[in-house]
Amino acid sequence: MNAARLTLASTCIALFAVAAWPELVASARDQVVLGSGAHRYEWVKGWGELPAGMSLGNTHGCVIVDRQERVYMNTDTENAVIVFSREGKFIKAWGKELAGGLHGMCIVTEGDKEFLYMTHLGRHEALKATLDGEILWTLPWPEEAHLYANAGEYAPTSIAVAPDGTMFVADGYGKSWIHQYDKERKYVRSFGGPGSDVGKLATPHGLWMDMRGDKPVLQVADRENHRVQSFDLEGRSLGVIATDLRRPCHMHQRAGETVVADLAGRISLFDAKNALIEHLGDNPDPALRAQNGVPREKWKDGEFLSPHCARFDSRGDIYVLDWNSLGRISKLRRVD
Repeated sequence: MNAARLTLASTCIALFAVAAWPELVASARDQVVLGSGAHRYEWVKGWGELPAGMSLGNTHGCVIVDRQERVYMNTDTENAVIVFSREGKFIKAWGKELAGGLHGMCIVTEGDKEFLYMTHLGRHEALKATLDGEILWTLPWPEEAHLYANAGEYAPTSIAVAPDGTMFVADGYGKSWIHQYDKERKYVRSFGGPGSDVGKLATPHGLWMDMRGDKPVLQVADRENHRVQSFDLEGRSLGVIATDLRRPCHMHQRAGETVVADLAGRISLFDAKNALIEHLGDNPDPALRAQNGVPREKWKDGEFLSPHCARFDSRGDIYVLDWNSLGRISKLRRVD
């Protein structure tokens, strides 16, 4: 076959492909990929299907993943916890009694079972529940700390649990203290407190138990100081570990790497030495960052609005919950 015939044949094949599979061509054209190198992620369009007539409502909480790869997220509605499959299929929702304030959430494995540890702004408490929503206990405001006149001054935003059962609760929207309890829920101490010096806090919004070293370390998203700090389990400051941040809300780790949800329009990845890898999904319009009321017509795939929580799954995909009055959750699928 001469060159002219070969070119004609190739053109015909290409035209046939476009005519026969236009959806494939459109899909390739519309694909949004964030990141670079070994950290490339495809924005999964339309992830998170809901039953007919159901909407998310305001999303102002966390997203977490259990060992069965089910994805749990918070809303301020009577569906305080909504559960999806990793493919985005709706599984269930629960939490009518927790409407309006469920905020921090983590999964803790005890024996062969997983449990949810959560904080609630409106109820001014921390609580433990089964994965199906049965509340097992509640932990009220830390009256023993002698830092509060009443429960109304206490607004816990996050909880983390050490391997020995020691618990840490962050009063992120209250007085910027972290309160420590033993595994029997007995008050131990308070540390941090308001300020900008190292060891002090301004909206300690999110907590994470860092298990990468020889000893557990408590990481704190010190949001309004624009940094992540670390503390030992006696509440002693270990210093600042990340500063290339705007308003960090929550952290999560997998395979030595950390993802930070930054309320001001992006998520950030850090390596095992806490060095920045890169920012993902940075919203180019500052007016749309850290805003709860951004209308749907201003949402764009590949751009975050107000990331409030981010979590890896076992494969390295990332789920991101935006703080938004209409409710927004997104999935980034890791590209191998």
